[in-house]
Amino acid sequence: MKYALIGCGRISVNHIKAAKDNHFEIKAICDIVPGNMELLLEKNGFDKKTGIRCYTNYKEMIYENDIDLVSIATYSGFHAEIACFCIQHGINVIIEKPMAMSIRDANKIIELSEIYNIKVCVCHQNRFNIAVQKMREAMEQNRFGRISHGSVHVRWNRDRNYYTQALWRGTWKNDGGALMNQCIHGIDLLRWMMGDGIEEVYGVVRQQFHNYLEAEDIGMAVIKFSNGSIGTIEGTTNVFPRNLEETFYIFGEKGTVKLGGKSVNNIDVWDFADETGSDMDNKGLEETIDNVYGNGHTPLFADMVSAIENNRKPYVDAYAGRRAIELVLAVYKSAKTGQPVKLPLWDFASTDMEGVF
Repeated sequence: MKYALIGCGRISVNHIKAAKDNHFEIKAICDIVPGNMELLLEKNGFDKKTGIRCYTNYKEMIYENDIDLVSIATYSGFHAEIACFCIQHGINVIIEKPMAMSIRDANKIIELSEIYNIKVCVCHQNRFNIAVQKMREAMEQNRFGRISHGSVHVRWNRDRNYYTQALWRGTWKNDGGALMNQCIHGIDLLRWMMGDGIEEVYGVVRQQFHNYLEAEDIGMAVIKFSNGSIGTIEGTTNVFPRNLEETFYIFGEKGTVKLGGKSVNNIDVWDFADETGSDMDNKGLEETIDNVYGNGHTPLFADMVSAIENNRKPYVDAYAGRRAIELVLAVYKSAKTGQPVKLPLWDFASTDMEGVF
């Protein structure tokens, strides 16, 4: 698979590792800061003899190289623009979360991918965690019975130094706040597990401690799912003095599961009425991870190759990416208007929140 990476910042190490793990032919990388590319190549043991070409303009990179698959790991505000360009030039794309910053742009990515018959995958890599897969299997086997409610908590710390390292962080145009950036993986899991159908969302966002940003540092929401269950979201970067936890709960009539760890990579609670021998193996399960992003990029990249080769949808396709940002944007819209928001959400963007704080 002939591969290129656009964006060589913080998350790019996971993309390059996944490309190496899947034995991709890495043709080129691109970043507007040349030093970022040099550092990335150095960290991953590449030298000039490897022939990996470096670009500061992604369009030039696309024009000058034969590429099958690109992953996009730039500022969030550029994801949609770059994805659409790649799709229109016949290149399959893996997009870092969030796939876009507006419903309109997410819809455009989906529309173009269908017109040009191009595969689009969104990096909600936590779906591939062992613990998450165990939970999903139990859900698909109806072991929970009737679902009462589910809850996601991302209780992290991000200080001024984090935001000053990259001035796009915390802006409505290019990032969003705690919900769109730090909490969106948990939001994706909540919607995926609890049922994609949502009737109504009520949310509140605040800027408590980070008054040098545009966006929120805490957001909370209540979701009414179409199947009668209830979901809650808590996402914040205000926890002192460091990251506390990322947890995900599901409470059912016949089962309770709590996932925890740095990246919902552990099973903290696993209780079912119809307990089996394999359940004992799941209790206390811990998946070793190197960083907060977990191990999911490598299997996500592998699945994308399979989707391309077998002409099927990726496990985390563009519709999944759209559903995640739709829920975040619904929370934002509710917070802005002070009213519950009905889904589907037809037209809202993160930039519609400009001036809220």
